Parts: sequence; structure tokens; C-alpha cells
Amino acid sequence: MRFIFAKLSLALLATSATAHDFWLQPDRFVTDAGQTIPFTIQVGHGDDRERWAIDPDRILMMKTVGPDGTVDLQSELGKAGNEADIAPVFSTNGMYVVAIETNHAVSDLPAEQFTNYAKTEGLTPALNHRIKNTTTANNGREIYSRRAKSLIRVGTNGGPADPRATRAIGLTLEIVPERDPYVLGKARNLPVHVLYEGKRLAGATVKLTNLESDEKPISVMKTDKSGRTTFRIPENGTWLMNVVWTKPISGRPNADFDTIFSSLTFGSASRTKN
Repeated sequence: MRFIFAKLSLALLATSATAHDFWLQPDRFVTDAGQTIPFTIQVGHGDDRERWAIDPDRILMMKTVGPDGTVDLQSELGKAGNEADIAPVFSTNGMYVVAIETNHAVSDLPAEQFTNYAKTEGLTPALNHRIKNTTTANNGREIYSRRAKSLIRVGTNGGPADPRATRAIGLTLEIVPERDPYVLGKARNLPVHVLYEGKRLAGATVKLTNLESDEKPISVMKTDKSGRTTFRIPENGTWLMNVVWTKPISGRPNADFDTIFSSLTFGSASRTKN
């Protein structure tokens, strides 16, 4: 874990970018019913991208939500062999949402580095709090946790939109598509909204990255007053959306902010493999 913190700190110092990216990477996003899909959990981006070292004590939840209900996957983590972190079976036609949630870790960054990171990620609550309390010269101390979900389309490629793609599943910070990303048509417009603690979140920075060339996002948008924004999704590719948000906290000797990183992954309507 110390190695991960050190690597993240160096990446942030060098790029002031999204070295905290965390997502679920399936072997493919579209499959036939009854098939197994290997998943890895990834962190970083570009040259700093790597497979996350699974620590069972860090994982609070991992599950699928699909046409056959909600299935707890937590006990299956680490049993899929060296090439995958988990390999669930998708038994029924329709949309599945695979999701993971971690508990808190601690980050302590030098003042300038924290400010650059907060500006890049659009963490206005932290920036405003530090200005108001004249603490901009202090280290930026936070506890952080992660959420990720992935949309898997089973047996219905080219079929009608699936409403499960557009339903929130109750993550503390969650990107919710307003259209099924596998049925976008020629316009390729995908509106999304962001929920934070169950409410629409305005002013959040949402990034869209091509996972096949992930050195930097291809699009960066801010949510409007209703917590919404829209991306144009290219016809082919595998895609990561991510958002970060924070709030000031008190009573923690090692942290001034509680930060959440959240992501959504999906593929194009054609069968995709990264």
C-alpha cells in the first residue's frame, strides 16, 4: 500500500492529473448468455496504469445487478487465477451492472501538489474550504474511498435499450447514464447525471477516457445545476467515465476531507475486447 501511495504522489506531482483513476476492466463488454467474463481492477492511467493489488480488507462490496437479481461477488475475489481478479458468469440475456466499493485509505500531499490535484479534479469544496480557513499553505490531508461500476450487455447486441443501464444502484458517488450506452444510434450522444449521497451533484468534473489510449481524457465536462452533462461517444472503443468529489470533515486527526472516486466503464455496441 505504501508503494501505491508513493507512486500516486509521484504521478500527481509530475502531471497534476488523474492518477487516482480506478475502474473495473472486463475482458469484453458484450457477450452471450452463459459465458464467463474475466475482470481485473485497474488504477492509474497511461504509463502509471497498473492492476490494483487486491486487499480483501479494503473491499466493502462487490456485486452484480442484473436480470437474475443481485449477486454478491465478494467471496469470489481472487479465485479466478493469475490473469483475473474475478470471473463472474452472466447467465441471462440483458444488462448487468458489476460494482465494487472500497473503504477508506489516507492521503497526505504537499500544499502545492494538493492544490493542483484539487483543481484538476474540480474539488471546489476543498479549494474553497482551504481559502476560507487560510490553510492553503498546509498539506492537503484526506481520507479517500473508491466506487466503480461496469455495464455488461449479454445476448442482446443490437437489441432494444435496457432500463437497467439507466438505474442508479445506490453508490455514494455514482455516474448514471440517462440512455443505454449500447443503443445510442447515429447521434452517439450520451447524457449522464452524477449523484452524491443520493442527490444530483452540480459542478462536478466528469471525464471520458478511451481505455485503449488512456494517457489523457478525450473529453472533460462539468455537470450543470441539475447534475447533468452530455458526452458524444465514438462508435467504436471501450470507455471510462470518472468523477471525484469531496467534503470537509472534522474530528479526524489525519484528514480534513473525505474524498470519493467513482467510475463507469462500458464498450461500444459491437463486441469489444480490450
